Amino acid sequence: MKRSIVRCGHRARLACDAGMTTAEYAVGTLAACTFAIVLLAVVKSGTVETGLSGVILEALGIR
Repeated sequence: MKRSIVRCGHRARLACDAGMTTAEYAVGTLAACTFAIVLLAVVKSGTVETGLSGVILEALGIR
């Protein structure tokens, strides 16, 4: 946790910026969820789904 001294008038106090890490985690989580939704949409598209099914069936020896 990073601490710095902030001067307010004649008094000095420690300021803690721990809230910033929470905001950064929130933005990172939102970005990861957005990426997952886009990736799911691409994988569920007809062309990709057909291609992946072909690869899996061929690997299992069903085709």
